[in-house]
Amino acid sequence: MNKTFLSIGAMLGGLGVIIGAMAAHQLRDKISPRSMEVFEKGVHFQFFHALALLAVGILAEKYTNSYINYAGWFFLTGVIFFSGSLYILSTMELTGLTSIQKIIGPITPIGGLSFIAGWLFLYLGIRKS
Repeated sequence: MNKTFLSIGAMLGGLGVIIGAMAAHQLRDKISPRSMEVFEKGVHFQFFHALALLAVGILAEKYTNSYINYAGWFFLTGVIFFSGSLYILSTMELTGLTSIQKIIGPITPIGGLSFIAGWLFLYLGIRKS
């Protein structure tokens, strides 16, 4: 098992609970319903890919090729860029960071592409072995 990806997956799962709970209790009345949907989308994708990282950590023992490791790093990159940018975009008015929307907006698709690359590398890593 790859402790790096298992640790990162566990950490992202725990942070997802904290971030989701914080949003439900602290943000719901402070941001628009649409912004809340965007924020929750970030939390959901963080959870899905926290679980994917746990799977990568477990599969890395059986499938010892670089594709499995690439999958893990792309999943992590996706969480940072996709979920992270959604968290920032949905709270920009609250935090006063509206001036960076043009910078943060294009980062979201990079995160989505990273998720896709992660799943592709996971597939290739399993098929290669």
